[in-house]
Parts: sequence; structure tokens; C-alpha cells
Amino acid sequence: MPRTHRVADYIVDYLAARGVDHIFGVDGANIEDLYDAAYFHSSITAVLAKHEFSAAAMADGYSRGGAGLGVVAATSGGGALNLVAGLGESLASRVPVLALVGQTATTMDGRGSFQDTSGRNGSLNAEAVLSAVSLSCQRVLAPADIVSALPRAVAAAGAGGPAVLLLPKDIQQRSVKIEDRGNDVRGTRDLRPIGNPHPIGQILRHARGSVTIIAGEQVARDNARVELERLRAVLRARVATVPEAKDVAGTPGFGSASALGVTGVMGHPGVAAAVADSAVCLVVGSRLPLTARAGLEEALAAVRTISIGSAPPHIACTHVHTDDLRGSLRRLTAALSGSGRPTGLRVPDLVRRHELRPPPCTGAGVRYRDAMATLNDALPDGTDIVVDAGNTGAAAIHYLAVPRGGRFAVALGMGGMGYSFGAGIGMALGRTSSGRPTGRTVVIAGDGAFFMHGMEVHTAVQYRLPVTFVLFNNNAHAMCVTREQLYYDNLHSYNRFHRSRLGSGLAQMFPGLTSVDVTDVDRLAAALRAALHIEGPAVVSVECAADEIPPFAPFLTKIAKENRTNVVASA
Repeated sequence: MPRTHRVADYIVDYLAARGVDHIFGVDGANIEDLYDAAYFHSSITAVLAKHEFSAAAMADGYSRGGAGLGVVAATSGGGALNLVAGLGESLASRVPVLALVGQTATTMDGRGSFQDTSGRNGSLNAEAVLSAVSLSCQRVLAPADIVSALPRAVAAAGAGGPAVLLLPKDIQQRSVKIEDRGNDVRGTRDLRPIGNPHPIGQILRHARGSVTIIAGEQVARDNARVELERLRAVLRARVATVPEAKDVAGTPGFGSASALGVTGVMGHPGVAAAVADSAVCLVVGSRLPLTARAGLEEALAAVRTISIGSAPPHIACTHVHTDDLRGSLRRLTAALSGSGRPTGLRVPDLVRRHELRPPPCTGAGVRYRDAMATLNDALPDGTDIVVDAGNTGAAAIHYLAVPRGGRFAVALGMGGMGYSFGAGIGMALGRTSSGRPTGRTVVIAGDGAFFMHGMEVHTAVQYRLPVTFVLFNNNAHAMCVTREQLYYDNLHSYNRFHRSRLGSGLAQMFPGLTSVDVTDVDRLAAALRAALHIEGPAVVSVECAADEIPPFAPFLTKIAKENRTNVVASA
């Protein structure tokens, strides 16, 4: 027997059947019917963000944390347009997100209604705008269309990126008849084709020498960590990671003898030497964008490079396509085991940790490396880390170890400042959904990022989330200050701020919030001990210097050329 549903109720029921338990967004007139449906659904919480960009980042962080499909909802007009930067990040970083975007009623299309984005009669075309930052964008124009449009959108997002449904208000409110299928198959997982790894398996089987693996964002997205480690053990390989996948392999010096560290402009110089010394370099689940491959081009060009994943890298190599990375890695490991095992592999020599060495800074406050070392000592196992853009992000990527059992997220697709605040909240809320043990999320951001989207601290307060925000306050867009110094002769600065005290300011804004300012390493250690062991959110603002050069290879290379100094240090 067919049952009648409001379209808004059908969407929420469908998502709940697939295991979605949070929808992130900002309410408004043309999305309120969907929020109403979510409110009355027993297994879904509609989380109210302070800004649509942050809501999109919440959905992104929820997905990156392994909780499943991230869903963001926004109203029409400016609310919809505020999603663009967040969806652009998810698109560039290949993160599954579904965006449900309200629209004015179809009866008012092209008639001058407030926030009309139908594209008709000279109005802004939301479908054209949002198509540019998504894998799929559909405008639902009849109630019955939702039955096919919603599964298509979810499937499109599952391929790795955002999908958008534009939902006019009158369509959300109208009814649709759905066949009652009893045990609904909507809750089952889509079957994705497993790529046949035979071409690269043959190359690995006949390799003579060592193998280096570069693990990428798809390993984290598909949670193929166990499968990667089993393959690594069969190949007796060393593993480097792109920054977005820093949590999929061990950290040199922290209990993993095979880990090389991070690739690219904020990474460890020893990775390039390891690749150059290899017989084969295997790229797993990464396109190797410039931030991840800078410094590796010469080594990759000289070494036999092969790849497996849902998209080919930005370098010439033998590539095997797969939408199911876990399944393909299992097949590859089986093919290289037993009688098919490689016989010419060489176990690499001892892995040493190499760091970039920025010039010393004598300014006031805490140095980046000291702060990250203090965090390394303080963070308990299982802590998730979300990092923002800029000098602070570079330091965290380079120096900070991922605690055992923790996750690591950084937005390098578009590099939108302020991403970490929403993403950390989404990751914290999704942790239970992912089946992982309870634990804390730590957001690491600069003051510039805070001034953009840091008011999401209020969202963490509202939902009593176990999130610690560590704010590096150098009273500047410090990476831009560094660029002024290095590339514009330090003649001027547009990028220094009026001095602020973020910790004490937030404590005054939100009574009961544990929020402090610290100016030295000892106070930082004490503040972290308190901020990591309370029930709700906490803020630690760390004074640092805008003139400190971060561990960022392009800056250090320019300094080295000018001063003829070595920028690499071995620890």
C-alpha cells in the first residue's frame, strides 16, 4: 500500500534510514519545513550553526571523521550563497556532503520575489552557482521527483564530493505517495565497483629494491587504514602521507618505524630522499595536488610510480581506478601474498625524522615548535585534531603528532580560513555515529581564522561539546605578514591587527566557559591539562609572534637562497 508523506518528511526519513543522525545548518523561511521534519524525527538532530559556511564545514568534518554522509541545510538567497566556500572545500578535498538548499516557491519563479534564485527572468541562478562547487546539482520541481532525485544525490556524494538538492518551499510542503516496501532497502550501502589492481600488482611483484607508499585523503575518507597497513607489511614499505591523511600512518619517533612523515610544502624533507631511493613509489588514494607533491616532482619523475584510487594523480603514472579502496587494497594484498609474494624487495634502512628549520625568532610569546611539543605531551590517545590555514596550520602539520587512535583534518582544498571551527564541531558530534570510543576534539587555529568564523565556539557551548579550541594569537594574518617581509621588502603591512585577548574575551562573552590567555610554555602546559579534562568546551589562547617564520618550504627556500643556509634539520 502506498503511503503519503510531505516531501520534507520523506527526505528526513530517507536520510535517517541511511544512518544520518545530524543535519547541520542555519534555519530560514525556505528551509524551515525540513527543519520542522528533523525536529520531530526521533533519530536526527538538526544542529543550528551561526553561519552557513561553518554549517558546511560541520558536515565536512562529520564526514571526514568517519561518521558517514555529512548533510548541510540552508535557506535561499544569501544563506545558499554562503555555502559556496564550504562546498568548494569539500569538492576539492573529495569529501561526501549532501546540501539541502531551500528556494522560494515555484509559483514565484521569475516574478521578483525576495531571494528568487530560479534563474528565470533575470534572477540569480542558484543551480548554475552551486553546480560549480558540486558533483551534482538538481532542482526539484515536482513532489514525485524527490523519489529519484534524492538517491541520485546521495550516490553522487558517495563518489567523493558535494551533491546539492534545490528544494522550493511549496515542493517541500506538498505530499508524495511512496510504495510501502516493508524492509526498506534505502538503508543499505551503495555497492561500488572494486578496481582490479592486477596491473600495479605485477609491477610490485617484480620490484627490485624498496617500496615507498604515499597515502592520501581517500584512505582516510574510506577508512582504509587497516587495509593500508596490511599491504605495507606485505611490501615491507615505508609510508608517507599527504597532510589531509596524516592520521593514516604512524609518526616518526612516535612508535612507528615505517613512517616517513608528511609530504609537500609543510612536510618533511626526508620523504623526497626516501622516494628517490625506492624501486617503486605507490600512491594510494591521492591526486597529489601541489601542496602535497611540492619537492617530490624530481624524485617521482625518476622512480617507477604507480597509483590506485578514485582519481588519477596530477603526475604521469600507471593508475588503477577504484571506487572501493578498501576492497581493492584487500585484493592487492592477497595477490602479493603466499606464492605471489614479491621476492626482490629490500627492507629500507632506519627511518630518520627530518624537519624544516625556520630561522630563530626573538619576538614575544610562545614559539610554534614549543607549543606543538607541549600539545604532543598533553594530548591523550584518541584525540581528534582539526587544523586551520596559515602559519598555525603549517606548524601543526609539520610538528604535531596525531595521537594513537585519533583523526586529523585540515582544509587544503580551498584553504578557507575558519574551517576548523565548524569542522571540529561536526567531527565531535559525529564521533558516536562512527562507532569510535568517546574522546576529545582539539581545534587549532589562528586569530585571523577566529575572527572569520570563531563565533562557532558559541555552538560548542550550546551543545556542551568536548572540544578544546587552541587559538594562536599573533595579532595578524601572519602568513601574509611573512609574504610582505620576503617578497615586498617589508615596506608596509596591511595585515597586522589591533591587539586582542581572545581567551579572556570569550570568557566574558560566555559565562561558565573555561577560556584563558597564556604567554609562555609553562602556562600553556597547565592550561591544556585543565582544558582537555573538562566535560564541555574550553578555549586556550596562546600569544605568539607574527614575525616568526613557519615551517613552510617556499619561505625557507627563499631565505636559504638569500642567506645560503641549510633549512633541513635531523632530529
